[in-house]
Amino acid sequence: MLSILIPAAGASSRMAPRDKLLVEIDGVALLRRQVLRALATGHDLLVTLPSPGKGRAEALHGLDCPTLIIPDARHGMAASLRRGSAHLPPDHALLVLLPDMPDIETRDLERLIASHEAAPDQVIRAADTIGTPGHPVILPARLRPALATLTGDQGAKPILAGEEIQLVPLPGHRATTDLDTPADWARWRATRPDQP
Repeated sequence: MLSILIPAAGASSRMAPRDKLLVEIDGVALLRRQVLRALATGHDLLVTLPSPGKGRAEALHGLDCPTLIIPDARHGMAASLRRGSAHLPPDHALLVLLPDMPDIETRDLERLIASHEAAPDQVIRAADTIGTPGHPVILPARLRPALATLTGDQGAKPILAGEEIQLVPLPGHRATTDLDTPADWARWRATRPDQP
């Protein structure tokens, strides 16, 4: 069994004054786009959000998507991982899908999930075609208690450090492309002639 966590409570400070998760691709806010792709897998899903009123909850309007407000999100991604994990079934593996990776598609998530099902006690991590580790990452259920100890903005790196990780290559640079800054967005759009 597996649940998906989208940690979307970060401040998006490097995109200021815009919120990177509300920038539209094909007319859809990036955060909503990611959630739709995760929902299409059929697995349980939880999205963490910052304090109300920042527009992200509105971007998810009408979706069957549980959300969780993270009051201490300013302390880094660890807050989302700790609190989000605590709200999901403890016997489930956890697929962590970053919300700012526009090239990740439902079929990529399904490929990672299939790898997890074949090796349920192993960490599964997406990589690009040259083998650079990226995201998403699936943490087996046995590692869930360790998430409660995380602090700061390193994500799950301290947990992964001692683990044997199975890399799953995804096409191109899907697993390593995230959009944090206006320059990141400009570079990504330059590779996508269909994007204004």
